[in-house]
Amino acid sequence: MKGKIEKQIQESMSKNPNKWRGIFYYNPKDPRIIVPKLNPMLGWTVNFSSPYAYITIIGIIVIVIASTYFF
Repeated sequence: MKGKIEKQIQESMSKNPNKWRGIFYYNPKDPRIIVPKLNPMLGWTVNFSSPYAYITIIGIIVIVIASTYFF
């Protein structure tokens, strides 16, 4: 029951237009790193208030650069 309530709270956080800065989602109270976009059909985005988001983005860039450089 608690998990269902937490999921509803997190979904309502990502639907709040005040937490969106253009196409970027920024909510320090949201513990998730990856969140659905306002229109879920458009996919997912990163919570840019989390430092782990930047680590994830840098990691993806490093993997892409390394794969093009070494292969």
